[in-house]
Amino acid sequence: MPPTIPAPFTDIAELLTIVPDGDERAVEAVRARDVTLTKPRGSLGKLEELVEFLARWQGKAPPTLANPMVAIFAGNHGVTARGVSAFPPEVTAQMVANFTSGGAAISQVCALHEINLRVFELALEMPTGDITVAPAMDDRTCAATIAYGMEAVAGKPDLLAIGEMGIGNTTVAAALYAALYGGSGADWVGRGTGVDDQGMGRKAAAVDAALAFHHSELVDPLSILARLGGREIAAMLGAIIAARQQKIPVIVDGFVATSAAAIAHAVNPRAIDHCVFAHVSAETAHARALQAMRVTPLLDLNMRLGEGSGAALAVVLAKTALHVHTHMATFGEAAVSDRE
Repeated sequence: MPPTIPAPFTDIAELLTIVPDGDERAVEAVRARDVTLTKPRGSLGKLEELVEFLARWQGKAPPTLANPMVAIFAGNHGVTARGVSAFPPEVTAQMVANFTSGGAAISQVCALHEINLRVFELALEMPTGDITVAPAMDDRTCAATIAYGMEAVAGKPDLLAIGEMGIGNTTVAAALYAALYGGSGADWVGRGTGVDDQGMGRKAAAVDAALAFHHSELVDPLSILARLGGREIAAMLGAIIAARQQKIPVIVDGFVATSAAAIAHAVNPRAIDHCVFAHVSAETAHARALQAMRVTPLLDLNMRLGEGSGAALAVVLAKTALHVHTHMATFGEAAVSDRE
């Protein structure tokens, strides 16, 4: 592993570097059944690929979706003092309450489609440092938060979808992307919660100030996360790591959730092979980040809500794909002539 990885991150970097492979025999078993089903071969496109994805990372055919889970990680950010959001920081805790009481969009999607929803609060009363003048977290806090995020898979989901909530976190994610891929704040910030042009300017300025302030310490991906990131992003990284080690496929939500995967990818591009990216966000820089990682999103619905909403819709697609694969008649069962 790179020698620049600080000591608190040594074990985490190792988990990102030494990763289990998928099960190609399970994929072949899925493909073998697929060619017997009453449809032209390959005609369900990405739905067929989703079933293969589930089989590869669950290591079985057919795969199962008995316990799909959306995990939302919530954190607060000191950079909100720079006027980077249209909403005050107390909205983070208020929305967490809305998630758990069933009033949020993600709550409704999960309830309708029988998806387990869990919300992880990350010291909401203690915002991270203002990244323009201080580290978001010290290395030990960041490493501990990654470890906390690994506990998200304790309930043994067979598919994990990750999302987030945190006023100010599109600014933080933009800073992470700029540090990883280059460019200025203006290249990576977007409207987020709906800021006006002046707010966009403040966001870009905050990212530029953070990059300048931390320049000498942005030497490896995990240090970048500690200096510029957020607790919810660190915890999502932990969830990605734990899911890979336990052979759980992952669906990643939008602009902010993707930044957690980007940190993993920067340590080891293979570390996110078990991830599917749910959608491309209306945040214009999200497409650029996905391109930098060479991944293709499933959906483009012009969404920018966050809170795992796009990932939950991708879970619905996966459930549909698996149901069709499992229950569709074969040519023999339906007495339909196959191709000669």
